[in-house]
Formats: sequence, structure tokens, C-alpha cells
Amino acid sequence: MTGNEARRDHAINTPNAYFHPMKIQFWSIGKQHEAYVKGGIEEFSNRITKYYSIQWKIIPPPKNAASLNETELKKKEASIVISMLSKDDYLVSLDERGRSFDSKQLAGFIETRAGEGVKQMIFLIGGAYGIDEIVIKRANLVWSLSSLTFPHQLVRLILAVQVYRACTISRNEKYHHA
Repeated sequence: MTGNEARRDHAINTPNAYFHPMKIQFWSIGKQHEAYVKGGIEEFSNRITKYYSIQWKIIPPPKNAASLNETELKKKEASIVISMLSKDDYLVSLDERGRSFDSKQLAGFIETRAGEGVKQMIFLIGGAYGIDEIVIKRANLVWSLSSLTFPHQLVRLILAVQVYRACTISRNEKYHHA
């Protein structure tokens, strides 16, 4: 039995499990999770598996990233991201120019996409200089996590926490207190 089958089997046979067939992927351009956020990311990612199959994909920056200017680097990263996407992937690009959600709106957004039959939703965290316009144009939604600037490593944890919170809101569970 594969890991996904085991998770799906666990979710189906667990009382009050609300597993959806939609898969959620978190993509982040950069290095692997740093120690100060790794435990939290793993904890909240594991909690999300009660609702959705999830996967993290850490996309390493191009090998010659240090020699590229900002525009060139963003274009190379965009090329990598676009090549990894399938036409049916629902792409949510995190960008400061995007739409803002409160926790309940995010819950409704995710639940609506699952109800519409989206097979795979990808949340993309860009590289050091953000996300190139070609990826922004490909995105089904551009979402601003906050108007504040966070380290990319911390954005990963915040994203996992907020998606988990959205899941609990959708199911009227006690984690959400606002």
C-alpha cells in the first residue's frame, strides 16, 4: 500500500474524517525547510491530511542563480514552475498584489474548489524576488497572505497553518476561534 493509499484508507476509516479527493500541493522556490520552521510545517501538514492529501515540493533555485539579475532569475524560476504544471492544476500564486482573504473566506474558497471537482490545487510561494508575470498570468488566483513581508521559510509555516485553519472552519471544528 502506498503512502497516499494508507492516508486515504486511514481517513475513510476514521470517525468524523472529511477527506476530499482534491489534492493540495505546497510549492516553494528555495532551500529545504529550516529547523526553526520544520517541526511546525510537518505538524500542520500532517493535520491537513485528515481533509486532503497534501505534498510539499521544494523547487531549488537555478544552479547559476547568484550570477543572474532579478529579472533573469524570476524568468528562470517561472520556466521551471510552468514546466511542472499540468493544464488542469488549479494554481494559487502567493503575491503581495493578490487578493486578501480572512480565515472564513479562505475556508469557503478551498471548499468551493473541492466541490467544483478541482483535482489538484497548488499553492506557490515564489523565490527571493517573488513570482514572474508569466506565472501570475497562469495562476487561477493570486493571493496575498498579508501586506507584511515575511521570510520565505516562515511563509511556508503560515500557509500550512492557514490551510489547516480553513479546513477546521469548513467542518465547524473547535480549532478556529475568531
